[in-house]
Amino acid sequence: MSRLHDLIARHCPDGVPHKALGQIGEFRRGRRFTKEDVVDEGLPSIHYGEIYTHYGTWALSALAHVRSDLRGQLRFARPGDVVVAGVGETVEEVGKAVAWLGAGEVAFHDDCFALRHEQDPKYIAYAMQASEFHAQKNKYVARAKVKRLSGESLARIKIPVPPLAVQREIVRVLDLYTELKAGLEAELEAELEARRKQYAHYRHALLTFNDVDDVDGGVRWIPLGELAAIGTGSRNTNEAVEGGRYPFFVRSQEPLGIEEYEFEETAVITAGDGVGVGKVFHFVEGRYGLHQRAYRIVVTANTLLSKFLFHFIRNDFARYLATISVHASVTSLRKPMFEKYLVPVPPIEEQRRIVGILDKFDALVADLSAGLPAEIRARRQQYEYYRDRLFTFEEAA
Repeated sequence: MSRLHDLIARHCPDGVPHKALGQIGEFRRGRRFTKEDVVDEGLPSIHYGEIYTHYGTWALSALAHVRSDLRGQLRFARPGDVVVAGVGETVEEVGKAVAWLGAGEVAFHDDCFALRHEQDPKYIAYAMQASEFHAQKNKYVARAKVKRLSGESLARIKIPVPPLAVQREIVRVLDLYTELKAGLEAELEAELEARRKQYAHYRHALLTFNDVDDVDGGVRWIPLGELAAIGTGSRNTNEAVEGGRYPFFVRSQEPLGIEEYEFEETAVITAGDGVGVGKVFHFVEGRYGLHQRAYRIVVTANTLLSKFLFHFIRNDFARYLATISVHASVTSLRKPMFEKYLVPVPPIEEQRRIVGILDKFDALVADLSAGLPAEIRARRQQYEYYRDRLFTFEEAA
């Protein structure tokens, strides 16, 4: 970093000008091509969706190609141009940029813009990742079902534009940071995947019982309807309140918030229909709200621990659904399906032992406030912090 400070002191001691992107270059919109135009060999091309799903900050080669006979109908980015996604499903995706550093031209889609300029292309692409860029961009994004950003709006967004020597040093530092971050994240992701496999192995082993009553082991198989009360909520999704006092369980992995609670109890929650059937499970203790198409399972038998039921049903219910759906997947659950579901009931002490082990694995693997996922998130936040500092300059008068 001392080299960067020396360069800033030498080349821009009185601050750095902040310029609108339209002042440092010209945005050109691409031309339309479709999936039917994509071929194995042809003209290299960039589609807006590929910018945020495939490309990083810069690219030397194209992921896809389109038919060569379309050349006269397309628009091309030159080496050094920065290609920007003008459309996305989320606000974060819109405005993602990739510096095109390939040997030749690349065709770009009409939902993209190419910035032609005389700055360092990787510097421009990195600057368009910084928090300050996103703060400005968010004011211009049209928030329909598909998020859009116009070329005119992009041209208004300002970034710091130091001399090229400073830009290149920032790029060198960020390239190094990016490489280090990728290596660290790869190690952590590999460790997390190993823990997930380990968790799955132990969970399966701990929750696998003979499918008949085990007299010697004290395990009995009992229909869930004899062990618990089963019902649904009465709320609609539109009753959710951001920052609500109580958790509001709908049919997704993440609960929402609500101001008025509906139940106060210990329960296992699961989706009653939709894509979350057999996949979404929550364990709740206390006050909460519940969607009208989500189920609450409240243990009433003193021989069964609610947390043991939670672990077992989360591990096994998808298998059960597969056995009762011969020709198609189950997309909607009915109360009798739960009532007939057979649950193993080992001795209470054995249930406590199993719950203790699986809770520890849950905390390590699934909880974002602890364990490896939090470490991965911390690494990314650290990278973003230092990246943003590199784009923080005293503005020239």
